[in-house]
Amino acid sequence: MSGAVLAVVVVLVFFLALFLLHRYGDLKRQQRLVLLGTLLAWYLCFLIVFILPFDVSTTIYKRCLANSAAASEECEQPWSYIPEGVLPVFWRVVYWTSQFLTWLLLPFMQSYAQSGAFSRMGKIKTALIKNAIYYGTYLVIFVSLLIYVVIHLKWKFKFRELQTVCITAANTWGLFLLVLLLGYGLVEIPRSCWLSSNPTYLLNKTYFKVAKMAIEKAAAEEDLADVMEEVAAVHQSVNSNNSLRKRVDTIISKCPAVYQEEMTREIDGSPVSHVTPSVGGLVTLHKKVILCVQRSNRVLVQWPLLLNQAFHLEDVSKSKASPVRYFMHSFDSDQPAGWVQKFLYTPSVEWYWECVLKQVFYKMVAVLLCLLSVTVVWSECTFFSTKPVLSLFAVFVQTAEKHYNYICIEMVCFVGILFLCVCVYSTVFSIRFFNYYYLVPHHQTDSYSLLFSGMLFCRLTPPLCLNFLGLIHMDSSVSQQIIPTSYTSVMGSMSLLSFISNGFYIYYPMLILLLCFATYYNFGSRCLNLLGFHQYISDDEITSDLVDEGKDLIRRERRKKQKMEGDNRGATWRERYAEDRNGATTAGKIKNSVVQFTKRDPVLEEQSVGLLQDCIEDSPDTRSSPGSYRSISHSRVNIFDDI
Repeated sequence: MSGAVLAVVVVLVFFLALFLLHRYGDLKRQQRLVLLGTLLAWYLCFLIVFILPFDVSTTIYKRCLANSAAASEECEQPWSYIPEGVLPVFWRVVYWTSQFLTWLLLPFMQSYAQSGAFSRMGKIKTALIKNAIYYGTYLVIFVSLLIYVVIHLKWKFKFRELQTVCITAANTWGLFLLVLLLGYGLVEIPRSCWLSSNPTYLLNKTYFKVAKMAIEKAAAEEDLADVMEEVAAVHQSVNSNNSLRKRVDTIISKCPAVYQEEMTREIDGSPVSHVTPSVGGLVTLHKKVILCVQRSNRVLVQWPLLLNQAFHLEDVSKSKASPVRYFMHSFDSDQPAGWVQKFLYTPSVEWYWECVLKQVFYKMVAVLLCLLSVTVVWSECTFFSTKPVLSLFAVFVQTAEKHYNYICIEMVCFVGILFLCVCVYSTVFSIRFFNYYYLVPHHQTDSYSLLFSGMLFCRLTPPLCLNFLGLIHMDSSVSQQIIPTSYTSVMGSMSLLSFISNGFYIYYPMLILLLCFATYYNFGSRCLNLLGFHQYISDDEITSDLVDEGKDLIRRERRKKQKMEGDNRGATWRERYAEDRNGATTAGKIKNSVVQFTKRDPVLEEQSVGLLQDCIEDSPDTRSSPGSYRSISHSRVNIFDDI
């Protein structure tokens, strides 16, 4: 049974990673190696999160067996028990594969995807040079510290101990970044959830986002236009017989279709520039085109989504103020209504959810998240104390251990690790320094951001899980246990470097408390505002100006969309009117034919009149009282009065 559970979890986690990659990446257009590397990185990190609770429950069962030999105690086997020897091999494969990805393969692929070279060898050469410079610095620092450890600590050079030092160095770097990100996420996530229960706050924040997005959209369009001018100049200066023409055509193929049509038209007159560009200049231009097109496409997708969000929040505000408990949409949905919307999610049900129940739900979730944040902060500051046990996570696990409640142990571990992951990763992609890394849904995340996310997940997930094992006192550096977890045995003991295991690893997480206070008072957001990275702060003057600007933009976009829908509705009525005229003309022709036909055969006159009546009744606006007929020619007055 236990092997089946492990196999099912491994398969389900793979499909989860594939679903998320499909949501954020473009499986049809992006490079296969980029998608494969990102999928593998996400998959391995998710495996650590989902399998580690099973490792904890299995280790607790093994400890019970070890103690039962002396105390004659009967131990209950957990439902998810994994046989001996499986987890150590599993963790070695997962950990070292993820480290190979994050430190070697993914950075190389990241540089390869961003390279402007035109050949594979050129891209490989550029990626190798860039990574050699970047990671050469890390290697020099690591070798210097290794020499220091060997000389001053009289350390014997063994492969196992060298492996432990490498793992310790990676975990120390990850823990340093982990604490900084947690200090922001532990406060901001519960607070954002609580504030999301206020529609007015959400609407003003959306106005703020619209104003920022409008600035970014204008900048992206301007940068793209400038780059396209450079491409057009190169296109005109390089004729078809030039050896560089193939490279220029490659650059043009990466441009938007509108610009390609303009460039491929026949050019009259002499070239704008007689100076032939160099190969290096074309490589630089190629890279600029790739980045500008990716940024422009990303903004073009985000802009209508943000507008629809603002329109929806304005509809919520209007419906909430209306005395009628009926949700009113400003615009028709682009997708046809399904049976759920027709029969279950009716406008009345939607009004109760959007105007009443949704706010209560967000507040309840915010309270739950706040309790989890307090639990994490308290445990991070007290997990080094084993007697008495002060860490709340350790108290929960040890209490469940006494009653052999393995399901409760696994749920505590899974919820704790998942919450830490959400706090860390959401912080990275919500701050978005320099607008460089995005995880954009609807298949709009570029290759560079996908690889960066996979690289970041692989670097932060192992130290995050090791830190959580310390919170529940399952790490040998915190609590001297007879049987450590398989995960800890693979990661190695940090007691080899005492200044890290007894100093940095114990006391550095306490910095979370200071960072939480700084986040609560918006210290980081105010610093970013001073640096020019505008953040939403309710009592800030710049924020108020951007909110007003966003409100004007939404009002303008609403009028534009209403005019567009009015034009579409008018076109629909004109088509319907043309069909009516065609139907009426057909009816007139049938009437003349019937008259001529009845002169030849009076017996069928009654049938002909019935046929005429049916034809006229099938045409709208031509029906009158039974037995009488109206004029077929319609007046054009008041046809579009309902628009």
